[in-house]
Formats: sequence, structure tokens, C-alpha cells
Amino acid sequence: MTLPLRAGDVIDVSGKRQEGQLLQVGRPLNSWQPGFLDIHHIATGRGNASFVQMPDGTTLVVDVGASMTNDEEIAVPRPNAQRRPGQWVARYIQRHSKEGHSAKIDYLLVTHIHPDHMGDVNANSPWSSSGKYRLGGVTDLAEDIAIGCVLDRGFIDYVNIKPLYQVPFTENYLAYLADRTAKGLCVESVEVGSATQIKTKEGYFEGGFEVRNIASSGFVWSGVAQEKRNLVPASLAPGDAPNENMASVAVTLKYGKFAYLTAGDLTSYTFDGDQPWQDMFTAVSKVVGRVDVASAPHHGMFDGLSAESVRHLKPRVWVIQTWHLSHPDMLQLERMQSQRLYTGPRDILATNILRETYLTQKRLMKNLKSTEGHVVVRVYPGGRE
Repeated sequence: MTLPLRAGDVIDVSGKRQEGQLLQVGRPLNSWQPGFLDIHHIATGRGNASFVQMPDGTTLVVDVGASMTNDEEIAVPRPNAQRRPGQWVARYIQRHSKEGHSAKIDYLLVTHIHPDHMGDVNANSPWSSSGKYRLGGVTDLAEDIAIGCVLDRGFIDYVNIKPLYQVPFTENYLAYLADRTAKGLCVESVEVGSATQIKTKEGYFEGGFEVRNIASSGFVWSGVAQEKRNLVPASLAPGDAPNENMASVAVTLKYGKFAYLTAGDLTSYTFDGDQPWQDMFTAVSKVVGRVDVASAPHHGMFDGLSAESVRHLKPRVWVIQTWHLSHPDMLQLERMQSQRLYTGPRDILATNILRETYLTQKRLMKNLKSTEGHVVVRVYPGGRE
């Protein structure tokens, strides 16, 4: 397909187009049906949140951000401030889930422990019904919807990259995980390389379907079986320790010929070559290869995409989960749009672009297909469209 995308367009990845499946502009999104893969990037103006309904109905949530950064720097809350972001995400899931208000989540994946991915709290945040932790982001979602299993990057011991302890958002999130564990509820560390940790019905899918863990806590899948490589050097100078963004979990969803990548806040910045090992995202892109849709890492900030990673991934569609004045960076937009890094059409959609950010990058921003709102990717049965 060479024409620009419009809302409701179908990209044919097999050379065939099935008439009658086009969505209608201006009309509600048709309900999920068995065989569909729906990936919802939910715009709250406060961080990342994605809801996935797999072809067999298995559900996955990736992150529930609820940042409390200075209001002057961030988007207005979406749809409004009457509820907290995690509560809005819960309502969104109930609206689009096959079970409606009885919705449950099979898997919640928290890519890393930063407020815009798992939620912030303060002294004014309400307590959970258990009284063990406060509500914000992930814990707000958990208060409203039952969660089967939480996949965390390294609970309890966090080998390789330690979280930032003794800050409210970390301690509150760990208290939530501890409470789940005490109740016998599922909390698992991400197994890098595994394509079976997130379980779906075997043999259900035409064309095959898998969710594979590509990276977590500085480990990256080798591309063979469940072998992984540790990118963090054994010995580091003071001040060179990896940060929480480098610990982000990356996963791919593959359905037939369709491939999707999301990688939290993984970065490719090396301090201009001084710390080459810190280029976690390029290492991920090498093992993943070409994808149809990619969620731009670290909200499209300056340190997210390297030129090399763009050459490896070559996505037809970029989704940028944005909420801050710094999202996205001009060089990142240049790389996403570059016909030198890879040729052919591509479409870029962002969830919350601030007016000030748009104006400073208008030359590039005017090429985006969307600068505000939820972004939904629907893959039809067999993964062909």
C-alpha cells in the first residue's frame, strides 16, 4: 500500500485485501472478535499504557503510567482530571474488553519502575482497600480490575540493575507486589528469551502467534532458544552504573507475518561513544529485525532511537506514546521519517503532542498522521492485514 494511511485503513502485508473489513471513519471501533489482535495505546496525558487483546482472547496490559510531574510541562489529563489515570485505563479496558465491566486482565507487564510507566503516589494518594499501599497507576488498575499475573523485570532480588529505592513510587509499587505475593497471587520475573511465559491457547491461531520477551534488566535475547546476553559490564567506574530506563522490558508480538515491538524506555545513547554498552535498544533491534509496528522507545526522546536501530526495524507504522514537552525529540522524528535509513511509506502517530512541542518542530510534525488521542492497531485473522 503506497497511499498515506487514514483512520480505518487496512495495511495488507500479504498482497491480498479482504473487502468489507475496513473500519468506517467517524464511527465507533468495531468490537474485538476471536482471531483479531488488538493493540490499544491509551492516551491519558500522564504516561504509557497499552491494552492488548490477543486472537484467543488472552489479555495483556503493558504499563499504567501516572506521572505527577509539574503540570506546566505535561499534557492536560485525558479525558479529564475527574479520575486518576489508572482509573481511566480501567474504564477504557472495560469498554473494549470482550467481558465488558466483568473484564479481567490475564497479564500485566510493567516494563520498568518509573512513575510514567507504573504510577506515582504522594501523601494525598488514597490507600488501597487492603491498606497496604496507595493508589496510583498500576495499583489503581488493580483496585478496579482483577489481574491474573504481574510480570515484573526482577522482583524480588533485581539482579544486574537495582531500582531506585527509598522513593515513594518504588516503595509503593514494591508494597503492592509484596501484598500480591502474600496473598498467593502471581508475580513473576520476566524470563528473557521466553516465548511461553505469556501463555495462549496452542494451535488456536491461523498463521501462528507468540509473545516473546526480548530484554529485561540489561539482559538481551541472543536470538537462539532462551539464551541471553548481559550487556552490563561486570566492573564499572563510579557514576557509570546503568539507570532504570536501561532495565526496561522489551517484548514482541508476532501474528503470522505481522510483528510488533514495544520496549519501555530502552535507550541507545552512549555518551557519544564513551559508553557503547549502554546502547541497549540497538542490541534489541538487531535481534528483532523488521517489524510492522513499533512503539518508539522512551517516548521518542533524544536518547531512544539510534540510526542503526531504525535501519534494523524498518516499521511501516511508528507509535509514539507522548505526554511531556520533550516528547518527541526533533532528531528522533528525522530518523523515523528518513528515506535514507529505510525506503518506503511509513506513518507516525503520537498520543499527546503539546502545542509548544508541535510549533518548535512544525516542519516534521506536519507529517504525522495523528498528534492526539488513542492509537489502536487491529490485526485481522492470520496476521495478513
